[in-house]
Amino acid sequence: MIAEMDADSVAGYFRSKSILITGSTGFLGKVLVEKILRVQPDVKKLFLLIRAPDVESAKLRIQTEVTGREIFRVLKENHGAGFDNFIEEKICPSVGNIMKENFGLDNSQLKEFSKDIDIIINGAATTNFFERYDVAFDTNVLGAKHVCAFAKNCPKLKMLLHVSTAYVAGEKEGLISEKPFLMGETLRVGTYLDIESELNLINKTKRELIANRSTDKVVRKAMKELGLKRARHFGWANTYVFTKAMGEMLLEHLHEGCPMVIIRPSIITSTLKDPFPGWMEGIRSQKLNICLLLTKVYNHM
Repeated sequence: MIAEMDADSVAGYFRSKSILITGSTGFLGKVLVEKILRVQPDVKKLFLLIRAPDVESAKLRIQTEVTGREIFRVLKENHGAGFDNFIEEKICPSVGNIMKENFGLDNSQLKEFSKDIDIIINGAATTNFFERYDVAFDTNVLGAKHVCAFAKNCPKLKMLLHVSTAYVAGEKEGLISEKPFLMGETLRVGTYLDIESELNLINKTKRELIANRSTDKVVRKAMKELGLKRARHFGWANTYVFTKAMGEMLLEHLHEGCPMVIIRPSIITSTLKDPFPGWMEGIRSQKLNICLLLTKVYNHM
């Protein structure tokens, strides 16, 4: 009964709200979009931030990578012939990139975009455990910083919700209390993490690789190895959780005046029953098991 009341209160809270969602084309993102539209059809607008050259391209990505997926089957059945009109009314494709300051928008675009946003859900991330350090840093660290800066310019904002991961806490056992990361905090005693220095290291390494006329393959390999080396130096298992922890640090440091919640889900697998049992996209379960195994192998090398 309590769970049902909580679910009802959350759904009620979304009524007449305009919500900006980043990462909507991802596995978790499209589940979130479908859920909101199904349980709260009176949501005002869902602004989906999409990397695309123009609005029409962004709209096409949403149609093919979000609303066109099997997870929307029940919603389509519920609305029947009116499904496309419902989606058109509720979803607003918004061209932008969290890796860029101000999402790559000019001042007039930014002002127009920010004025109606009530809630921001930042789910955009690269979740590859062994991603290139530069790519993971741009998305998971600078992306969080840029979303926070945008949130502070939204006059109607009621909440910024940032999706992190439980594994920022490291490989620990037992009950682990939830607490925010402070700037410079690491998982290894005797080390101090300077985020600006990490960015400088990335840029310096890339400049040296380019000066040596390294191939794309060599650069990619070097960036992956650098990410793992830095993560393990500070006590994290892989580049993904390391950069997500840095993203949390920046949010905690910069969010003053902006209501914020950070959630740390663990491994996300298939749907239990809603909108129907067993939905999963791709072969994520096998990939996750392989990545976890590889992490253990790397950490014991």
